Amino acid sequence: MIKEWNMSLGDAGLLGTSTLIGVGLSSIVLGWFSDNYGRRRALLISLAIFGVFTVAIAVSQTWEQFMVLRFLAGLGLGGVWGIASAYVSETWQAKHRARATSFVLSAWPVGYGLAALLSSIILPQYGWRALFACGLASLLAMIYIYFFVPESKVWQENKNKREIEADRPAKVSVKELFSGGLAKRTILATLVSCCTLTAYWGINTWLPTYLTKERGLSVEMMGMFLIVINVGMFIGYQLFGYAADKLGRKKICILSFFGAAIMIPIYVFTDHVTVLFWMGPLLFLFFSQAGVFGAYFSELYPTHLRSMGAGFCFNFGRGLSAFAPFLLGSIATKYSLGTGFALCAITLIIGAVLTLFLPETSKQAGAAAVLESEASA
Repeated sequence: MIKEWNMSLGDAGLLGTSTLIGVGLSSIVLGWFSDNYGRRRALLISLAIFGVFTVAIAVSQTWEQFMVLRFLAGLGLGGVWGIASAYVSETWQAKHRARATSFVLSAWPVGYGLAALLSSIILPQYGWRALFACGLASLLAMIYIYFFVPESKVWQENKNKREIEADRPAKVSVKELFSGGLAKRTILATLVSCCTLTAYWGINTWLPTYLTKERGLSVEMMGMFLIVINVGMFIGYQLFGYAADKLGRKKICILSFFGAAIMIPIYVFTDHVTVLFWMGPLLFLFFSQAGVFGAYFSELYPTHLRSMGAGFCFNFGRGLSAFAPFLLGSIATKYSLGTGFALCAITLIIGAVLTLFLPETSKQAGAAAVLESEASA
């Protein structure tokens, strides 16, 4: 694409940035919709938006059109994480919640690995446009959800209870995330998300380019590297999800942040191809905190704010990290992508420090009940 449209690395970074800005806005709009009108309906709408505009990218004629369509696709993509996290958290008991959310959200590296496999097959033969046409696959998820996924009983019961107590339709407002004792949690969790996702999205966006341009891999070999990397990430989701249920969400988040911060410079300074191949999954093993976030951020909020709260912290933080691909592209233009990757370790350390000021929800007996009482006090 850079070659086809004669783009600079900074301009190319904006293509990733536009997606993340859409994701950040989506967390507010679709999170609000989910808490007011149901998890199932909101998830269907999110997938529809993402699928339609991802397929539309295949016929974009300029990089500006591509950027707008990626922004619109991001409006759908951002809603999925918060809605799914809330749904799973409302389905599982607290002692298994981090494992459950981590397992469900580990579909992300599985999907990324499949996309990498598709790219190694499709890109050399048919080009990048055919790859984006594969966004039609989201329709399969929509069909499954429509026929087999019921509405969250916890959400429905909570909504009915609040409407009976208020004697009117119970509506959720974004300002509730910043009222009472929730303001500090919302701000800190959003900043933690921003710091960690700045590192993740910065590296994730540019990793294919780094492997081909600075490490000399072919497109086919690059695809295999990405597949193995996401195997490591999938394992990390399960490992850290299990550990979070046993040791606590907060401790495991901090551990994963420091682990990734240590591994990034080691990965950058590895130039032997075979060693680089095996270091990739080890690095991305520590980039699996999003699975623990699914349980952790959901537990920071009462039921009626759970989807919007968790989605806001994660996806608004992701939106704030939107300029990471652009900044790394600019750094690469002057120095190298490896230098930009190494700098990402700093944001992870900041995220770990900020996490120290958040509560450890898994240690609260009946965490959901406690939060419900706080919200109504």
